[in-house]
Amino acid sequence: MNSRLLLVSTLLLGLLLLNPASIFSQHQVKSQPKVAKAYIKNVPEWTKDMVIYEVNVRQYTKEGTFEAFSKHLPRLKELGVDIIWFMPIHPISKVKRKGGLGSYYSIADYQGINPEFGDKGDFKKLVDMIHDQDMKVMLDWVANHTGWDHQWITDHPEWYTQNDAGEIIDPTDPRTGKSWGWTDVADLNYDNKNLHIAMVQDMIYWVKEMDVDGFRCDVASEVPVEFWNMARREIDPIKECFWLAEAEKPELHDMAFDMAYAWEFHHILNELAKGEKTAADLDEYMAKEKKNFSSDTYMLRFITNHDENTWNGTIKERMGDAGDCLAVLTFVMPGMPLVYSGQEVGLNKRLEFFEKDQINWVEDHPKEAFYQSLIQLKKGNPALWNGEFGGRYERLRSSNDENVFAVSRVKGDNVVIGLFNFTNKEQKVKISEGITNDVMMDGISREKKGIRMDSEFTLPAFGYKVLVK
Repeated sequence: MNSRLLLVSTLLLGLLLLNPASIFSQHQVKSQPKVAKAYIKNVPEWTKDMVIYEVNVRQYTKEGTFEAFSKHLPRLKELGVDIIWFMPIHPISKVKRKGGLGSYYSIADYQGINPEFGDKGDFKKLVDMIHDQDMKVMLDWVANHTGWDHQWITDHPEWYTQNDAGEIIDPTDPRTGKSWGWTDVADLNYDNKNLHIAMVQDMIYWVKEMDVDGFRCDVASEVPVEFWNMARREIDPIKECFWLAEAEKPELHDMAFDMAYAWEFHHILNELAKGEKTAADLDEYMAKEKKNFSSDTYMLRFITNHDENTWNGTIKERMGDAGDCLAVLTFVMPGMPLVYSGQEVGLNKRLEFFEKDQINWVEDHPKEAFYQSLIQLKKGNPALWNGEFGGRYERLRSSNDENVFAVSRVKGDNVVIGLFNFTNKEQKVKISEGITNDVMMDGISREKKGIRMDSEFTLPAFGYKVLVK
């Protein structure tokens, strides 16, 4: 073996095999790798019945600070959410900034805190408060790009994608070569293995120093699977974290991620609300999802999030009168439901992305009780738990398959039936197989009155019914 090949081999082995204490103490790869051990990813058991809540710190309160947000923790605890996902909390680049305040996703320093929100002490205090409420903290991680004034641009320009003239460029669509319009960020080049080490070192900082419980990884499919596998393998021995990929790329979940964004599922929901898709289209998608993803991969179910709200419209704009029906569906289908900031009180405006635009919190809004009941439904029925912790999913046949989506979730003696009218007209439906002799109860109102499953059900336009046993 010649000296150059030996050097390359040593570098790759060091990246793949060394533990955090050795390789991440500096941005240099040691020459003597440890013996490889088989790595097996395990989904944290503490996630089995959890619901995730996305926090837009800037828009959450008038102050837009960690301290101001902390006053909402008792309310969120009562609502029933378990995982608090913070959109990026790092300093925002000023070079090429969009708008007055810039994008959270234009990172100037991976180990820093956006001074608008507070400082590191404020964030650590908030993390501790969340943990005291028996909730978890997930940090939004932007590994695909940095802002234009990140120190790496000066110190390590070789870590960035460059054009033929040697100029650092913004992220582009690899299919067309055209910019996605993300002109406020610079694209990172993962062909450079030293970048892998530096990025994981920054992630480790938040686990060790700030005690975060997981990462929601932005545009994860644009970053090599090799990097994510390495990051998971190195962080696992430090703390059992939960990993969410903003992607629907099955290979990301072999070793790295526990949960995938169900983007296609979400887009189908938007189309169902408009009458552009039917229950048959949802059946087709679910079959594809089952084929592509292993049973231990969670799917993130949502009717809104920060991207959808700002760029594509509010729930009312996109889904009209179908919003509640589709929200219930996200709690009944296999996967973990997401609630976005303000969704629980009926947020009905598009929040500005680059400017201050506070959520208008409405007291005693019925939507809060609605989402609280859905969360209680999920937690109280093991059939609805996440991944392999939950029950078997089955599409039920009925007298009105064309217009009514009927499903069952079963785990042991626990049975949950969901009936969903995806049309803007009243529909009648009768289950034609499997559970017709059972007597169940309403799972959302929690009334004790028995409901015979051989009954004919009448569902109003975009109506739903959830029954439990």
